[in-house]
Amino acid sequence: MESLPDAIVQYILSYMNNARDVALCNCVSKRWKDSIPYIRSLIFPRGSFDNLTGSDTPDEIVLKMISLIERLESLVVYSPFSGAGLASWLTVIGPSLRYLELRMDNLGEQGIFNECPSKLDCLTAAKSLESLKLWGVLMTCSPKWDIFEKLKNLEIVGARVEDPALSTVLRACPNLTKLLLLGVDGVVAVSIELPLLEQCKLDFYGLGNCSFSMNCPKIEVLEVQGCSWIRVQKTTHLRNLSIANTAGRVYMVDFDKLVALESLSIRGVQWCWGAISSMLQWASEVKHLFMKVEFTGDFETLHPFPEVDFVDFFNNHPRLQSFDIHGAMFAALCQKNSLKNVDSEFVIPCLEEVVITVRSPLNAEQKMSTLESLLKYGKNLKSMVIKVLQMKSNHSSADDFFDEICRFTCMNRKIVRIE
Repeated sequence: MESLPDAIVQYILSYMNNARDVALCNCVSKRWKDSIPYIRSLIFPRGSFDNLTGSDTPDEIVLKMISLIERLESLVVYSPFSGAGLASWLTVIGPSLRYLELRMDNLGEQGIFNECPSKLDCLTAAKSLESLKLWGVLMTCSPKWDIFEKLKNLEIVGARVEDPALSTVLRACPNLTKLLLLGVDGVVAVSIELPLLEQCKLDFYGLGNCSFSMNCPKIEVLEVQGCSWIRVQKTTHLRNLSIANTAGRVYMVDFDKLVALESLSIRGVQWCWGAISSMLQWASEVKHLFMKVEFTGDFETLHPFPEVDFVDFFNNHPRLQSFDIHGAMFAALCQKNSLKNVDSEFVIPCLEEVVITVRSPLNAEQKMSTLESLLKYGKNLKSMVIKVLQMKSNHSSADDFFDEICRFTCMNRKIVRIE
């Protein structure tokens, strides 16, 4: 290093980002110390100040370190900090900061409502942010934010929010292209209208009875967990869609025609059959389909799936390449009349991969016929995986059914396997 020109040393050391390494670098030599202003990224891991000695507080140490840097573009802080400390940092580096990630850790703090300035309010000083990621956020009051014109990516992980506060945050970020709200509690109804949004992942805690609406004409990827009523407009570019509700029921879904959809995943304990059938109808061009819904029914009573015609289903989804199907839907395709419309000209043209989860030996003969039909009419089928999951029966029929599956697998071992 001693033989290298100053410019090369500065360039090499500018790639350091761990705060502890930067502090040690400051003590090596004057030449290394003079390279610190050229650092562009700084990370304070959790526990950075666990063995702190001296009179300086963690807030003051961070401030001193970032004050040495001419143009800090990325700051990640996982160690504890105060609202006043954050305000002092952003006063120094706010104009140059592009990426900010903070572990707020204020969900369980006492007196958080009296904190002045609040951590959320301080963020408005970083007007040039392009990416913001927050962990452990209490957002029961609307933050005092100006418009973040340059912000493209917003991620909030682990939060307790009120609807008006969340609406304020979304209005302050009009040019987002990516939005992640994960592990968010307290949401009742949320509406997202962002003209440039392309990717959105929402995971709401609670009873699973949230209401969600979206009007984002450029949306390409959408994942929603924890909503009972879902309405999405302008879906021309939507390619990947996942809807799940593990705590409640999905009562209503309303989408425009999903002409570009390639992948659809629907999961949950109970969906109204109208919601399921509507999704399958809108997703007629889908290539990859994952279905894990246990029951239907509009109210408290759980009902099995109604009969689904095997031929109609695959004729209505001609581009289907991979199909991951769990117990209830598989049983619906295995009813007495499901195979009545099969004729010699019927084919499943594009299907290559099938994963089937079997949970019951009931109607075993029809289930075996459906497995055989998938193999017979799936002219391009390359893989069939049969998962036997928690099959419960006090009758020998369970053993007989499993024996039939084993025989079927042995006869078609190049394509079929059991997991």
